[in-house]
Amino acid sequence: MEKTKLSQRLEVVANFVPKGARLVDVGSDHAYLPLFLVEKNWLDFAIAGEVVQAPYQSAKANVAAADQSDKIQVRLANGLAAVEVEDRITVVTIAGMGGRLIAEILATGKDKLLGVERLILQPNNREDDVRIWLQENGYQLVAENILEENDKLYEILVAESGPMSLSLTDLRFGPFLRQEASPVFRKKWLKEADKLSYALSQVPEHHEKERAAISQKIQDIKEVLSC
Repeated sequence: MEKTKLSQRLEVVANFVPKGARLVDVGSDHAYLPLFLVEKNWLDFAIAGEVVQAPYQSAKANVAAADQSDKIQVRLANGLAAVEVEDRITVVTIAGMGGRLIAEILATGKDKLLGVERLILQPNNREDDVRIWLQENGYQLVAENILEENDKLYEILVAESGPMSLSLTDLRFGPFLRQEASPVFRKKWLKEADKLSYALSQVPEHHEKERAAISQKIQDIKEVLSC
């Protein structure tokens, strides 16, 4: 059977998974990520978790077709409810969801994170919500990545247990991403500045507080990009 291929976004996520990990992929969709890693003999064990019936059935079919049912268990469950203590999970991946939802999944399933060594998270938006949750719950960022695929910009956050104290600037922009200031990072924030500038032009002059808040966000972007 043809080997599983990943999108560029999921390839970057896969590259952060340590060899020999025991993985749960929350919202696994078609189980592409676990299949890709198992086919590379990279994982000892994986759970493909899905809360929606159609992708759950698709994941089951894909795992069976690849003859990987001994290494990958597909489970119908909400978030980290797919994990049991005896699974001895060491890595959690959550990709392709909003930042607030990812933070909610982590908060709701926090008791399932005992023994987990690494979180690899790819929010589609509100990355600051994810960073705030990590900081408030005893995790530190160890790596970040940003990429563009199909005209969309994605951030990937990698965290492990440990204290972290980020400034408001780093919560918003990402400490590693801000330091590297890659062309993709600059593109993302220039686009955001343009959106904010347009929003500012639509706010009446007498709405001073709203205008001041938007103006401050634009100024923050300019300062980060000028460093």
